[in-house]
Amino acid sequence: MDSKKVLVTGSAGFIGFHLAKRLLEQGYKVVGLDNINDYYDRELKYARLKELGIHKANIEWKKQTLSAKFDRHTFIRLNLQDKQQILDLFEEENFDIVINLAAQAGVRYSIDNPDVYVESNILGFYNLLEACRNHPVEHLIYASSSSVYGDSSDVPFHEDANVDHPISLYAATKKSNELMAHTYSHLFNIRMTGLRFFTVYGPWGRPDMALSLFSRNILEGKAIKVFNNGNLSRDFTYIDDIITGVLKVMESHNVQTKYNLFNIGNNAPVQLLDFVKAIELATGKKAILDMQPMQPGDVHQTWAETRKLECSTGYRSMTSVEEGIRVYTDWYKSYYQIASNELD
Repeated sequence: MDSKKVLVTGSAGFIGFHLAKRLLEQGYKVVGLDNINDYYDRELKYARLKELGIHKANIEWKKQTLSAKFDRHTFIRLNLQDKQQILDLFEEENFDIVINLAAQAGVRYSIDNPDVYVESNILGFYNLLEACRNHPVEHLIYASSSSVYGDSSDVPFHEDANVDHPISLYAATKKSNELMAHTYSHLFNIRMTGLRFFTVYGPWGRPDMALSLFSRNILEGKAIKVFNNGNLSRDFTYIDDIITGVLKVMESHNVQTKYNLFNIGNNAPVQLLDFVKAIELATGKKAILDMQPMQPGDVHQTWAETRKLECSTGYRSMTSVEEGIRVYTDWYKSYYQIASNELD
């Protein structure tokens, strides 16, 4: 029996790269899609793709590139906003499963750059929904976010909580995705699952995330900005646990309803200053703290209630923050070629 064909959008991104890699290792056929925008360092995105056998020199807009490492893998550089190209790709490839991880990320960036969020996160997602409607797939899984809960003090966050009060445009686009997916699932009988990710971290992570920013400055002996004077907590979730959860959702046959929403997190929030201490332990260097006020669009805490996902798929997060940061730090020093003697 032929393996299923999976479209992974955002496959040059942090989560998309790890997911594509795991799928390929498990024998799935994977078509990766990404526009490789310049929101952060493109070279990191190209380095991720290289790990999947996709070499920068061979990538062209709107043309599929064959992997030099996996014979079941191709990659296409494409914008989700290009509706006709997306429809053509679906018609040509006949996907079994679509996993949408492509989005304009970042809460604070959305305050100054709203247009790109509407174009990528709403129009781009709409085009995917239309493609799934016109070229039916078994299952569409898409990334939502813990940001939809806003600055709620009702913790842990449950999937049936009111999410009518987002405090950033990024969060608003993610809630819009959930509503759009629900409508298309109902109208066109398509199985769809939204996953509300909680602060994903790990090797190959985005350089604009706290773990990367903190690690770099601590290693370089520079101060790190600690917002709200450190009175923040996050449900930090290690990338391998996230990918395991996505695969469990994809392969699960226990879910009976066509449309579902799940939290996917660690179910163990960590205080920001404890997070910093774990980085200090992993790097062997002391952090210099620059205490700052709360930032616009930021929330005080996140905490995932994951029982719904556990009951449906058997998912359970297994990685402690201390272990995850240790593995991340090893990767960080290797990728950025930081010699051990530089840390003394």
